[in-house]
Amino acid sequence: MMQAGTWETDGKERHRIGILSDTHGLLRPEVLEALRGCSAILHGGDINRPDILESLGEMAPVYVVRGNNDGEWAGKLPETVSLTLYGVRFFMVHNKKGIPKDMAESGEVDVIIYGHSHKYEEKREGGKLLLNPGSCGPRRFNQPVTLALLETDDKGSFEVRRVEIAHSQAEASRKRELHGKKGPEDMGRVIERVMRDTDRGLTVDKISGKNHIDRELAEQICRLYLTHPGVDAEGIMRKMGL
Repeated sequence: MMQAGTWETDGKERHRIGILSDTHGLLRPEVLEALRGCSAILHGGDINRPDILESLGEMAPVYVVRGNNDGEWAGKLPETVSLTLYGVRFFMVHNKKGIPKDMAESGEVDVIIYGHSHKYEEKREGGKLLLNPGSCGPRRFNQPVTLALLETDDKGSFEVRRVEIAHSQAEASRKRELHGKKGPEDMGRVIERVMRDTDRGLTVDKISGKNHIDRELAEQICRLYLTHPGVDAEGIMRKMGL
């Protein structure tokens, strides 16, 4: 009888490992479905809520690093993790800049996992796989929503599959919920108010409550405004894909 998370191919037992990052408080049903049957789950940080890890932990053992957007609740989470799973040696860190310089030449790691940029990346360097699973949380701009599945045979041999979550009707429904069914003109006025409140130094939580919008939406507008000097409300709307 096979154990959960394992299967046989050509007579060999194999394991599937789910790799994701930058959920930013959103755990999509499609992501949970993609992770079904995994033997372990690796999360590259920017989780944003502890219940995300609790939900993932109900499916398989979870290994995680702390992201730059993870708050006080994540203070005990490590910034880096080194572990071996089913014959594959992993190193995890949220930001690629945190990868030790000597690791590129080290023969002690097979896969280096990182996140932060929200962009899927899969490349080989010095015999190692560098893997950024992208973001499977809130969709940023027009970037795809992605994660990765790694399949291994217990002997260090592995394959990686990129999984993209379609920009489906469910996503469109979520956007309507986030924006409170506001039209473009209403949304533009909300963004202008958020920009003014940001200039006043208000926190994201206060901006969210004051303008009666989802905290995630408030955070996204603030981030775009602060990282794109000179941008106006219309420009922010374009970057958000509205």
